[in-house]
Amino acid sequence: MPQMLARNLGRHINATVTILGWLYNKRSSGPIAFLEIRDGSGWTPAVVNKEAVTAEVWRSVEAATQESSVSVTGKVAQHPKREGVYELQVTDFQILQLAHDYPITKKEHGPEFLMDHRHLWLRSRQQWAILRLRDAVTTAVNEYLHQQNFIRLDTPIFTPNACEGTTTLFPVEYFDLGTAYLAQSGQLYLEAAIASVGRCYDFGPVFRAEKSKTKRHLTEFWMMDAEAAFVEHDENLKIQEGLVRHIIRYCLEHCQEELAIRERNLDNLRQADAPFTRYTYKQAIKKLNELGSDIKYGEDLGNDDEGRLTKNSAVPVFIEKWPKEIKPFYMKRDPNNPDVVFNADLIATEGGGEIVGGSQREERVDVLIERMKSEGLNQADYEWYLDTRRFGSVPHSGFGLGLERVVRWIAGAEHIRECIPFPRTIGRLRP
Repeated sequence: MPQMLARNLGRHINATVTILGWLYNKRSSGPIAFLEIRDGSGWTPAVVNKEAVTAEVWRSVEAATQESSVSVTGKVAQHPKREGVYELQVTDFQILQLAHDYPITKKEHGPEFLMDHRHLWLRSRQQWAILRLRDAVTTAVNEYLHQQNFIRLDTPIFTPNACEGTTTLFPVEYFDLGTAYLAQSGQLYLEAAIASVGRCYDFGPVFRAEKSKTKRHLTEFWMMDAEAAFVEHDENLKIQEGLVRHIIRYCLEHCQEELAIRERNLDNLRQADAPFTRYTYKQAIKKLNELGSDIKYGEDLGNDDEGRLTKNSAVPVFIEKWPKEIKPFYMKRDPNNPDVVFNADLIATEGGGEIVGGSQREERVDVLIERMKSEGLNQADYEWYLDTRRFGSVPHSGFGLGLERVVRWIAGAEHIRECIPFPRTIGRLRP
């Protein structure tokens, strides 16, 4: 019999096909067994009538345990009660491996238990949906950036120096060359590459030794960093907005089943696909004070502040032009107000928090050198980076998008640890 994926059964009504997968659920009603088979592409109901199969097949059905791997053959039929759902009327059932007692049952399990069994928890419907949404977000990012004439290139994981200071870096002894660090961003390398290819991005794991225990922090996560020559602040924000709106549209179009499993409010996502709101940092602080926050000018926004700013907003909110004192040395200052820089953080709706951060970069070598001196950075470590300003420097801008944070927002997930297959946090290194 031809092997078939569960999600494609609707194309083969009345055909006899075989599904290879796992027994997700089983219940019996006398001489009829109702199975639910998962094959990675989705789930399909399967009905076994004792009188329509051999005694050997029926014994196999009775013996099969939750998460046993199985081969199921049957005729494809429209489900009698569920529109758009197709089932198998089973003619053959084989156990490929009889599973032991599966530790994740229908009873309530705590988050630590589930994280300890993350390698098995991934099989659940909710986690399956999040993993597929993660893939969709990744695909949408690649698709949009190529449409905008960016090319993807790879930046190193081992780096000799920091992008934004060394306090959140993981040090690694690197042979006889001393201490290297796990990358926290590929930005500086992308800035070098734009003189070759104009617009480029990387997409890979980055590492932050930040001792944060919030619902949106990981120590290892995936970041998309993009950089573009001859792009200044306003155009940079337009590219970021276009990217996030493209992600929303892509997921709404391609992930209807996954979003339904997550019980995601689709109207909220659709409404977010509209022109984004912009506040300057100064405007944001004023608004937050009016909303009851005690935040002061010059302080970073916390989770509660970001939530207040977007609570009644249907669209994500840009907060631009932050004070220079709380931003990195490489950000370009506004010539009309040198106390602020040309940067922005993008805050998602529904408590999604910051999902994108970027800025226009300072292109003048003498200014960068002065900034490095004032921040106590060792210029010798950055000579290669300064070369990018010595030989054909141009105005340019870039931004970074946190994959797991976007997935958390799109999926409506409570905690970011569910948005990466095997999360690494300050308290978890296994499995």
